[in-house]
Amino acid sequence: MFADLALTDGNVLTLCMSQPSAEAVAIKDGRIVHVGTNSEVRQWIGQDTKVIDLQGRTVIPGFIDSHIHVGDFGRLLTWIDLKDADSIQEVQRKIRERAQKISPGRWIIGNGWNQARFVEKRYLNRWDLDETSPDNPAVLYHECGRVCVVNSKAQELAGVTKTTESPNAGTIEKDIETGEPTGILRETATDLVWKTIPEPDEEAIIESAVLACKKIVEAGVTSIHWIATSPTEVQVIQRLRAENRLPLRVYPIVPANLLDQTLSSVSSDSEDGSLGVKVFVDGSLAARTAALREPYSDNPESKGQLLYSQNELDKLVSKVHNSQLRLVMHAMGDQAISMALTSIENALKESPRKDHRHRLEHASVLNRELIRRIRELGLTVSVQPKCVLSEFSVWAAVERLGSERARWLYPLKTLFNEGIPVVGGSDCPMEPLSPLQGVQAAVTRQFFPEEQITVDEALRMYTINAAYASFEEDVKGSIEKGKHADLAVLSGDPTAVSSNKIGDITVDLTIVSGKVVHQK
Repeated sequence: MFADLALTDGNVLTLCMSQPSAEAVAIKDGRIVHVGTNSEVRQWIGQDTKVIDLQGRTVIPGFIDSHIHVGDFGRLLTWIDLKDADSIQEVQRKIRERAQKISPGRWIIGNGWNQARFVEKRYLNRWDLDETSPDNPAVLYHECGRVCVVNSKAQELAGVTKTTESPNAGTIEKDIETGEPTGILRETATDLVWKTIPEPDEEAIIESAVLACKKIVEAGVTSIHWIATSPTEVQVIQRLRAENRLPLRVYPIVPANLLDQTLSSVSSDSEDGSLGVKVFVDGSLAARTAALREPYSDNPESKGQLLYSQNELDKLVSKVHNSQLRLVMHAMGDQAISMALTSIENALKESPRKDHRHRLEHASVLNRELIRRIRELGLTVSVQPKCVLSEFSVWAAVERLGSERARWLYPLKTLFNEGIPVVGGSDCPMEPLSPLQGVQAAVTRQFFPEEQITVDEALRMYTINAAYASFEEDVKGSIEKGKHADLAVLSGDPTAVSSNKIGDITVDLTIVSGKVVHQK
């Protein structure tokens, strides 16, 4: 029996303890049949075997992104890209071009602008947009994500006027002299416009999701934990799978409010056919809605916001647990994390299950006692390393929490040392998609650098650990005989380059089930 595909003369990082490295890989019927030396793999090569000479390039298991919003990412890819705009005039030109291609009344959405790059060195305002799109509502998001500018049409649809007060944790900017809204909305005020934009229909979501999946595999990602937000998006996952239009593996995560609708109809690509159920316990640190035990250091009047009482949360967690599904519990503040742990403890007392694979999403503000409880409950912790960087550098976590609490913000090294499985994701499109940038962020962390992790640990977050989170460690996550042939070929070795250059490594090939789905 000969292989369908053979990769030779490479630097194979297997992420397998018993055989950490190899030179070559043989693949048959979508599975890995041999990992070893060049001479060993040559025995698998026949006249019909496709052979890829890696010429020393590095091969790793395909990345698994355990936290990605595919619907939002696909939608963003259809927006106007403004990250290279160097002037307000250039932005206006792009808006004008889009307005000429669509009918009046349809929304124009763009993102990526930054006033620091403009020759005018000022923010866009609604009057700038009115000049180019008077008949189409328009919203353009700043590259930081939580700031946008809207035109008068969009502002009208959102009901924003001179008398509209800024929402909690948000700002509607107004002209100092006239009191007129300038079109600039910050933080939670951006939601005033977002909620007025019509939801795309199923066909539009499918079109954008296919585009998103293409971009995702280009980043070397071969599996995703797709966080769905609506019944339509759940249907899209089902339809794309049925029509064989997914170039990667999908593990769906549905919000708790859709549990009853999806319980009987949605399955995942995981071996046990399960899915994740996302439960929001609190909000975010950026908006000061993450629920803390003690008040925010920069706002003594606030401890954040809990979305459930303990009793309500107990009932929901028990329902998911008893349905044999994976809990994915969004909990950022220490109070929210404690509540989540209590609910899981109660569910396990009522219905013991040794290997449940429930997980905490973000688990941002920790302490030693919470870490002990996480370990004893056998939970997985899901973290997005680029978000860690943003919490400190963009959202001023030290000022917001105080240095004592900030010391325990995303303590990755401590979690690894305690033997807690830590999985990695991007939170794309809120943060960059690239897992390699995530690896770099985890190993070069500047805030409380004692929580930096090794490159090997960071790679495990995006491979074997992420596979473990969905009960799939026996079929993917490392390069071993019998596992899915899901691989990424890199231009460099992340374990050998300078740690601050890991994010510059490119993905030359992405292979899913032995098929090349991306080639640079």
